Amino acid sequence: MTLPGGSRYNGAAMPNHTHDTRLPAPARRTEGFTESVIREMTRLAHQFDAINLAQGFPDFPAPDALKEAAARAILADINQYAITWGAPALRAAIADKYAAFQRMAVDPEREITVCCGATEAMIAALLAVVNPGEEVVVFEPFYENYGPDTILSGATPRFVPLRPPHWEFDPEELARAFGPHTKAIVLNTPNNPTGKVFSRAELECIAALCQRWNALAVTDEIYEHILYDGAQHISIATLPGMRERTITISGASKTYAATGWRIGYCVAPPALASAIRKVHDFLTVGAPAPLQEAVATAMRFEADYYTELARAYQDRRDLLIGCLEAAGFRCSVPRGAYYVMADISALGFADDRECARWLVEHARVAAVPGSSFYHQADSGRHLVRFAFPKRPATLAEAGRRLASAAAARS
Repeated sequence: MTLPGGSRYNGAAMPNHTHDTRLPAPARRTEGFTESVIREMTRLAHQFDAINLAQGFPDFPAPDALKEAAARAILADINQYAITWGAPALRAAIADKYAAFQRMAVDPEREITVCCGATEAMIAALLAVVNPGEEVVVFEPFYENYGPDTILSGATPRFVPLRPPHWEFDPEELARAFGPHTKAIVLNTPNNPTGKVFSRAELECIAALCQRWNALAVTDEIYEHILYDGAQHISIATLPGMRERTITISGASKTYAATGWRIGYCVAPPALASAIRKVHDFLTVGAPAPLQEAVATAMRFEADYYTELARAYQDRRDLLIGCLEAAGFRCSVPRGAYYVMADISALGFADDRECARWLVEHARVAAVPGSSFYHQADSGRHLVRFAFPKRPATLAEAGRRLASAAAARS
């Protein structure tokens, strides 16, 4: 017989099911987290014509040499798939940069995977190394992707607090988070959202626990060149005993003001890199080919580029903190990255979400509610995060808006 739609039935008894009007439910794994609050605040910034100090992207141009290299690559018809794990020129440049800045020898053929941003590198890494039922240690406040990434990989997150004003962790508390089920710790230094730069002593403490429990360090170092007040970035992979158990993640977005290009990468020992490459292949196939060639050019910028980058960001940091404190916020001064965590306790808001909503509607300045960086919202209800990768004129205007709105509210 012919069934509706033209398919045929072979004559066996057909199941007699009552028609179910319910729609299939989404996967349960998506129930453990929400949409990005940062991107939600960006949408509100557009709605209220606000200055976007929520999402961490620059409002100034990328370096001319980077853009010109991309234009040359496109004009040279580098428009088809690159090698799945990265264009050879880019992998060679990444290896040379690690040798120059971290004194770390990296094999570009077996240890580097180029991904669609550091965001993809993180989820590809966790999917490649973590088994369902294992545990991943995460410092909090954390960049909002880390919790969902852990859940999507089937792991159980174990959160360890970083406490203000210096965002320090308790070594004994960290030690209690490790155990026989620990597969990895996610480490972000310089840190988003706090601006903390982990010291050598802190990294040694983490390294000792990784070695004791045979755990991996998955470290997001996307802000590695954005440092202030003499802070030094140290890759945990360079510590004794850690090279073979570290996945180091970084990318072009923050260092070269090209967040929309989505060029990230990870460095891992060959066995781990092989697994990451397989996951990456089936997630995205590969990052944009002409942009990979351009980023290879940027990776070879002289050292003074990075010195000037940090100096310019420190000026922006100081400008924004002055504006925030004048408007009644209490600020933790970051030593790296380009965010300020601001305490709203003295401003009379019920919580961080009320504050962020009021700021975007009335001051027309967008910030991120602090609770989005914690697994228990109450821990961040007195905080909001501001991003300062903006032109000084933009930050000054944000300061004027905040001061005016604060005066009108008081």
